[in-house]
Amino acid sequence: MLPRAVAERTTDRRAELLEAAVRVFAAKGFHASRVGDIANEAGVAHGLLYHYFRSKEEVLETIFRETERIEVSGVPFREQLRRFARIYLGSWLVTPELVRVLVREVARSPEVGNRVDEIRGLFKALRRIVEAARDRGEVRDDVDPAIASTAFYGALEEILTGWVLGQLPAEEEDVERAVVTVVEVTDAGLAA
Repeated sequence: MLPRAVAERTTDRRAELLEAAVRVFAAKGFHASRVGDIANEAGVAHGLLYHYFRSKEEVLETIFRETERIEVSGVPFREQLRRFARIYLGSWLVTPELVRVLVREVARSPEVGNRVDEIRGLFKALRRIVEAARDRGEVRDDVDPAIASTAFYGALEEILTGWVLGQLPAEEEDVERAVVTVVEVTDAGLAA
């Protein structure tokens, strides 16, 4: 029983540190943030943060990892798109600070993109989702998976940018309408 309790505390602490990292990245920007800033925000010793993460880049990688699980879900293409869009756009309702990090730091910074494998992994996973759907006959044969996945992701990113900048309404019903619209447009445009 003791190992389970330790594992649960470890998971909780890791989640707390990630939440603190999101707040710091949103407030200071990824490049200006230091690991010490994250530790201070979380109220822990700097050394404890290194027990959970080797670097601030690893913290950012961990934030992205969740969306890649959609690829192996085994659901139809349209549902994979919906799940991805729902997680990505739905994050606005749950963690607008993370969205600000994504829009201001990650999506606009090739330097971060070159260093963080998880970001590239996200695009690769989307491309594989399109390729698999094409192989199953859900997507036209003439579709370029790299371009299609980039277009889909780009649409989501532009919606988030509109919310961050206050150019689009961003209430819960607006988020759901955005998910439905992007999935419908993408699926209809790629459908076999």
